[in-house]
Amino acid sequence: MTQQELATEIKSNVRTIQRIESGEVNARLFTLKAIAAALDIELETLTNERNSETTMPVARASKNFLIWLHLSGFLLLPTLLIWFFEKDKIKEVRQQGADVINFQLSMLAILIPCLALPFIPLLIALFTSAVILINTVKVSKEKPYHYPITISFVKP
Repeated sequence: MTQQELATEIKSNVRTIQRIESGEVNARLFTLKAIAAALDIELETLTNERNSETTMPVARASKNFLIWLHLSGFLLLPTLLIWFFEKDKIKEVRQQGADVINFQLSMLAILIPCLALPFIPLLIALFTSAVILINTVKVSKEKPYHYPITISFVKP
């Protein structure tokens, strides 16, 4: 299928398809769903390929830095500082830092309206902690990571 045919199929334009394909932009979830449907593949195929690209083997020092980046997901400020100061020095920090920050902000956006509800904030905190720990371990083993329920606030 050509880019033009795909764009027509998902009711988009060719430039959007080109920008997604080249990595200039991160596709929105509804766009990824439309592309997956048009190509008759599972959505996870597209998201797993993207995530495996972000966890290519890296130098030892960079790998340790990335582990700390994901582990810093428990607190927003350290992640922001690492991402801001290192995104241009270590290639993987740009994408992975944005992924961690977007996850943190998404969980915060879900948490704030639920603060008055009993037990819900605790469940959100446990879920967030589990996702951060699992992804930190995955990154340490150079495996693809995944942050679910994420809104794209920060672009890489």
